[in-house]
Amino acid sequence: MTDRTTVTYLFDPLCGWCYGAGPGLDMLSAAPAFSLELAPTGLFAGAGARPMDDGFAAYAWANDQRIEKLTGQRFTVAYRDRVLADRQRRLDSGPATLALTAVHLTAPDGERDALKAIQQARYVDGRDVTDAAVLAALLDDAGFRAAAGRLARPDGDLAAAMQARIDAARRQMQGFGVAGVPALILGEGDRRRLLPAAALFQDLSTLLTTLTAA
Repeated sequence: MTDRTTVTYLFDPLCGWCYGAGPGLDMLSAAPAFSLELAPTGLFAGAGARPMDDGFAAYAWANDQRIEKLTGQRFTVAYRDRVLADRQRRLDSGPATLALTAVHLTAPDGERDALKAIQQARYVDGRDVTDAAVLAALLDDAGFRAAAGRLARPDGDLAAAMQARIDAARRQMQGFGVAGVPALILGEGDRRRLLPAAALFQDLSTLLTTLTAA
């Protein structure tokens, strides 16, 4: 049996470009030669959270249109009108990262599917995934009942696990000089290397070739 090569995916669940990388991640998840490891960076969590003001909303929507043309990932009018136009909620990926950590702890093989469900809810359905109740319902609907229960009644252990994942991801970003997400790190231990993030947005066969060659 051939060992699988780990591909670490640095991301934030509320990053539009990370959502755009979805088709590439699906291909990696299905490729028998690779094992995909999700590493949430907390880019928009904690001190990185920010108000959704008019200027940032316009900037985000312009970027989202570029991402849709490049990747085919949908950014709907419902998302624009319900999420980007909401001035009551901050852009805060902390709740979504906590939800993913609950899945990571209770059903680790399903974390990629949970991420897709959260992104679908935000960018296609226009739902507020900064709301813990919305996220708990999403997890429950997706079959992650244990994770939904933990998210509905969060405790110190869950919060600590989330922070440990963010800290680990940020150490990797610092170690490889990564300024933003998404980003891919191939390999384990001392035999790791940073791959160009642009590979995620190229033809999927090109991405697989790039990873295999690396």
